[in-house]
Order: sequence, then structure tokens, then C-alpha cells
Amino acid sequence: MSDIPVSDADLFDDEARLDPYPIYAELRDRGPVVLMARHGHYALPRYADVRTALMDWRTFSSARSVFVDEQMNANLEGITLCSDPPDHTTMRSVLGRPLRPDRMREITPTIEAEADHIVDRVVAAGRFDAATELAEHLPMAVVATLVGLGEGNRGKMLEWAAAIWDVQGPANQRFQDAMPQVEEFLAFAQNDAVPGRIDPDGWAAHLYQAADRGELPREKCPVMMLDYVTPSLDTTILGITSTIALFARHPEQWDLLRADRSLIPHAINESLRIETPVPQFTRVLTEDHEIDGVALGKGSRVALLYGSANRDERKYPDPDRFDITRKPSDHLAFGRGEHVCVGMHLARLEMSALLERLADRVARFEIVSEEPLINNGLRGFKHLEVTIS
Repeated sequence: MSDIPVSDADLFDDEARLDPYPIYAELRDRGPVVLMARHGHYALPRYADVRTALMDWRTFSSARSVFVDEQMNANLEGITLCSDPPDHTTMRSVLGRPLRPDRMREITPTIEAEADHIVDRVVAAGRFDAATELAEHLPMAVVATLVGLGEGNRGKMLEWAAAIWDVQGPANQRFQDAMPQVEEFLAFAQNDAVPGRIDPDGWAAHLYQAADRGELPREKCPVMMLDYVTPSLDTTILGITSTIALFARHPEQWDLLRADRSLIPHAINESLRIETPVPQFTRVLTEDHEIDGVALGKGSRVALLYGSANRDERKYPDPDRFDITRKPSDHLAFGRGEHVCVGMHLARLEMSALLERLADRVARFEIVSEEPLINNGLRGFKHLEVTIS
């Protein structure tokens, strides 16, 4: 039986949030399982092991939550993200109804019209912040309108979502600073985002309608709002912004995409592979389990490092190179298995709509200035100012 290598690296300190890739490479070299001494959990840094774990919910359980801090995990047990079948299946079937491919076709014209409007505006400006003036608008417009929580809360939604991602990490300063906003959002979901005060045709109202039909317990509805607000905003915004940054740095790849629009889906996959917006979630072992000859005990908390897996040289040749002809549709940025991202069709639709229109109008992106986002659960840019030609 192999000894388990120990790492003293802290994937949640500022330096690692800015550039985790050297740490990931070191962890992959150390072995299939590494004990992260700072936070007392194990990590799987390699692609094959992360994918296998994602496909095996019975062994790698989400029911004791998927964050790092044990107190936060205790508070979140039972939400969709932090559940296993059959509970997970029940909640997900209700949550996923408005996000099915057939429903996506219905809202495609709305998304395309909004994308036209946004791209017209930024192209006319010639210089813009790709994070706040381009990437934010489509997910915000879609979520505010379709979830039906009201225009008045649009500004707060981004703050709330970022705060919820910050408490995904250990109880560091960022975590502490985020807690008041998390509590504010939970209070809003409990007291304000209720029937009579939300759009009766919106996704949030559909949760309560499903509860009235006996499909899920009514007390689940407020926390299930998290599933519409948290994953659908920052992740897509960061994905769009990182894609623009990658094309600015690799203009030859932008030329390829402009010449052949069939590359757009592959460009989205390659961007999400190389800059994964959500670098990790944890799972808890339901039994003693062996991973590539390494024995772990029942109850061990294991971090699945998507950001590392997506750059594993065992899986992707020259993994740090951005290459939109690579076609990495098997990347793990959306997860896999039972917990695969329920909103991935919506995210792809939003990203495709923007890339199509930008490819018609923009020959080059030049980065003027950039500011990275430092968040315990997310990776990407807070600001990315670009000029276009």
C-alpha cells in the first residue's frame, strides 16, 4: 500500500488563488492522492481519478456537503449541490425543468437579442471592461428575468453569489468577510423571494408550484434558489471573460475561429478546460476505498481538483497551450455524473451567442489592464479592460 504524500501548500492563499498551476503540477507529480496538511483533507489532482470519483456518487458522497469548512458543510447539508440520490434526483428534476434543451430553444431568441444589444454597445465604445461591460450583462439579464426575483435585486445578486463562493473555502478572512452577505441572501430567499413577491412565471415561482404539487418539501424552496443564482452568474461571467483574455493573448486562435464558426463549441470547451472557473469541490467517502493503490478510510474528505485535472499532461498533450482545435469535450469544468452542471446548456448558449457576434465585428482584442478575482471558490478576472480593432 502506498504512503500518502503530504503537501503544505495552501490552495486558498492569495498567491495560489492568483496562480494555482505550479501547485497543481507539483501535486500531480506527487501522486494520485495528496494530503493537504493545512486543511486536513485529501486531494485528487489527476484527471482519471477526478473523473472516476465524479462518476461514483455512492462512494464519493456529496450528502455531507462539498465545501471545505466543516461548520459550513453542516449548515448546507440537504441543498441540491450537497445531496445524493434519491433526494438529489428529486430536487434536480424540478430545478432542471427550465434548463432542459427544449426550453433552451424557447429562450434562444431572447438571449440572441440581448447578445446583439450588448455587442453593439461594446463595439461602438471600442474600449470596454470585458468582465463588467460584456460578460456580466447576459447572465445578469437572463437570471434576473428568467428566475423572476425582480429588477430591484440585480445589483445584489452578484455580491451574494460571490459571497456564497467565498464560503466554499476554509474559514479564512475572505470567508469571514463573506458571511454577512450569505446570511443576507438566505434571509432574502426565506422572506422576500416568496410567492406573491416574485414573478409567478419565473423559475423561482416554479419551485413553489412544484412543492404545492407535492414534488418536493416546501422548506427546500428557499435554499434551492441558491442553485439558480449562485452557479449561473459568476461561473458564466468568468468563463466569458477568460475566453476574451485567451483570445487577446492568442490572436492566431481568434483568426481560426473567425474563419470557421464550427470551432465555437470547441473554443468554449478549451477555454473552460484551461481556465476552469470553479477549480474544486469536495466529497466524503462512504466506505474505505483505494485510489490507484492508495488506501483512504471511510469518512475522509477528498477535494476533486478540476482545475488541476483539466491540465493533466497524462490526459491532454501540452496542457498549458490554448488550442481551439483540440476539441476537449471531456473536460471536467462542468463536473460529470449525477452532479454535472444543471445549467451548462444555458452557459454554452450565452457564450456562443456572444462569440458569434464578436467574431462578426472584432478583428483583434488588446488587453489594456487586468485585475484578477481573488475568491475562495472561483477563478478568473474581476476586471479585464480591452480595446478592439
